[in-house]
Amino acid sequence: MNSNVSMVSLDSFKLPVGTAPVACVDIGGTKVAVSIVDAQGVRGKLAEPTAVSGANDALAQQIIRLVGQSCAIAGVALDEIAKVGVASCGPFVLNQGLVELAAPNICGGQAGPARGLPNDWKTALLEAPLRAAFGQVRVENDGIGALEAERRWGALQDGGVSLANCAYVTWSTGIGTGLCVDGHVLRGKNGNAGHAGHIFVSDNSDALCGCGNVGDVEGLVAGNALARRFAPAGYPDAAALFAAAYAGDTGAAAIIDDVCQVMGRMLYSMIATLDLSRISIGGSVYWHHRDYLLPRLRSVVHGKLPPLTDGCELVSAGLGERVGDFGALALVA
Repeated sequence: MNSNVSMVSLDSFKLPVGTAPVACVDIGGTKVAVSIVDAQGVRGKLAEPTAVSGANDALAQQIIRLVGQSCAIAGVALDEIAKVGVASCGPFVLNQGLVELAAPNICGGQAGPARGLPNDWKTALLEAPLRAAFGQVRVENDGIGALEAERRWGALQDGGVSLANCAYVTWSTGIGTGLCVDGHVLRGKNGNAGHAGHIFVSDNSDALCGCGNVGDVEGLVAGNALARRFAPAGYPDAAALFAAAYAGDTGAAAIIDDVCQVMGRMLYSMIATLDLSRISIGGSVYWHHRDYLLPRLRSVVHGKLPPLTDGCELVSAGLGERVGDFGALALVA
């Protein structure tokens, strides 16, 4: 399958006439995006850097404010909102059955001061404040939201039929996945199924993940990890690393090949463990360099245990850069 896929337009999506509006919230380690969706379409979209300072309800209060502002822009009364769908980076911790975030790129109390976050939160309050403000709220890991969206509208379907054995992988600020086996979306005891980014693969001392692990996939190849690990070599961020490789820098190209080995082995492990038929890949690091990365990832997986891998495709996300927006929408639409 070609890496260039035809993408659904979120801007053309509308709820049926007479359906109450919903709010969609996409929480990442870098930004929070909010929009309102109703019979007129997707409106009032706002985005801000994710709140990571102050009290540990700062993120929840940011979302409450943004939903109110988004409603005002869209001309929708706040009390008209029927549901709020929240697709968030994780992991999650359940407190009296309600989700709090223990996200490594948001909660500085996970790895401590060495990680550089301006807080000491062990968790960030999320579901309880949102339920108090809005009532009906559905919170899921953003990998699950993106998986549901890709199965409904994107690359994880064939002829309009959702694939039964598939996964979505985001390669962005962090590394996350959503998993589906035998037609069942996997969630686990706290909604954390799919945190393959925290699989240990190395003892690299320079690979401190925000969760406190040293040498897991996220600590090695996530967007923020690339900046931390390779800035001393002259590549201050992922964009600079790839630009150098495109310009013929063999050192940068070798680094990216090594990074693809790590990510490709994670993908292989998912295929071997779950017997998948397709994995779609998105996220900012991947998406902006997909034509360079996808063949390299495929080459790592190809030929490994053919009875499993020969039946599994690696493809680019059908929903492109907006898979996070679609993920939140899939939770409530």
